[in-house]
Amino acid sequence: MTEAAAPRRRRITPERAAEWYAAALDLLGEGGYEALTMEAVAARTRTSKATLYRRWGGKAGLVVAAMRHHRHGGIADVDTGSLRGDFEALLAREDEAAMERMVSLMRALAMAIHHHPDLARAFRERLIDPEMDAFRRALGRAVDRGEIRADNPALDYAAHMLLGAFVARDLFDDLPPTQAFLRGYIDAVFLPVLVA
Repeated sequence: MTEAAAPRRRRITPERAAEWYAAALDLLGEGGYEALTMEAVAARTRTSKATLYRRWGGKAGLVVAAMRHHRHGGIADVDTGSLRGDFEALLAREDEAAMERMVSLMRALAMAIHHHPDLARAFRERLIDPEMDAFRRALGRAVDRGEIRADNPALDYAAHMLLGAFVARDLFDDLPPTQAFLRGYIDAVFLPVLVA
């Protein structure tokens, strides 16, 4: 008697995953985290809920993967030889429409992160912690090059300063951060505080 072969799972293509990510982010933008469901993503992408759950475990995993996928790379991918150059390179790859969309999505996630521990955990483990590690390494390289004093107390607040620019621009000016705004902020506030 021969044993029945287990059905082979089809390999998921990057294009197919991108469809799921786009659907998840579209739904997040349309109705917020509470309204986003795996059922809605499955319906919009003509896939089974089981496939989505098997791949991401739930909507928190899918949303965080989608946010990660739609970033244009982080500081870990950049080492120009100067801190100013690193931030210039990061800004050069950002598209202003994408920055505006990211701010809108972050607004949709802000409260949900406080009310959904699974989302908060996934967000921290897969987005915040890796980016903070890379950010600290970039600052460490600047210290090693002599651009920043190792004892500069602002080092502990550098990430807060940058995030503050995004939040304040949206909150105070009701405008998304633009390349011009961020370049001005980096030149007028961020670098003068850090660079020796």
